[in-house]
Amino acid sequence: MAINNILVVDDEPEIREALVIYLKSDDVDVFTASNGLEALEILEQQTIHLIIMDIMMPQLDGIKTTFRIRESKNIPIIMLSAKSEDSDKILGLNLGADDYITKPFNPLELIARVRSQLRRFTNLGSFQSTGEEIIQVRGLLLNKSSKTVEVDGEDVRLTPKEYKILELLMENKGRVFSIEEIYERVWNEPIFASENTVAVHVRNIREKIEINPKDPKYLKVVWGIGYKIEKK
Repeated sequence: MAINNILVVDDEPEIREALVIYLKSDDVDVFTASNGLEALEILEQQTIHLIIMDIMMPQLDGIKTTFRIRESKNIPIIMLSAKSEDSDKILGLNLGADDYITKPFNPLELIARVRSQLRRFTNLGSFQSTGEEIIQVRGLLLNKSSKTVEVDGEDVRLTPKEYKILELLMENKGRVFSIEEIYERVWNEPIFASENTVAVHVRNIREKIEINPKDPKYLKVVWGIGYKIEKK
């Protein structure tokens, strides 16, 4: 079995040590950093498959670090926050984080989220397949082989979760998916009052693929029901 490398980034030694203990029991290799600068150095030296990162840290905080990472990498990022306000979570998701968990956290829930992220990242394309490697709707093109997206010939950089949402909708053009369906299919777990998580990811996708996100031509909302990709 392939071993996954996880990077834990937190300025509190107790949190880092606890996460190492929890994760080591799940047969992974764990690297640790106390701030964003150390995390970026490790990413240059090691192959990392998932990052668990605190938001509030000295030198380079989790928000700025996520922004730097997303300039070149699509590694799944789970944000840790001591705050429960939606603004912190939404900011992290807007910058490319894939999930978040609030301190103090349940170790079993954290492990479940880590497993889900790794499964989604290492097994892209696990949804029902249409047999197509390239799915296209007018100028929007999704290549399932290379896991890339283009709009009018220009590359679009999506996070793993954004890609999976778009892939799900494009594989089922014209079908409306509820927020609950999208979350359970993409996050591979029951929805835990996380409706806003899906909405934030959809908004991010629109910002990247639509000329006018307020008047989208590809990713449509069906009010009171969910989201769909237009057939043509």
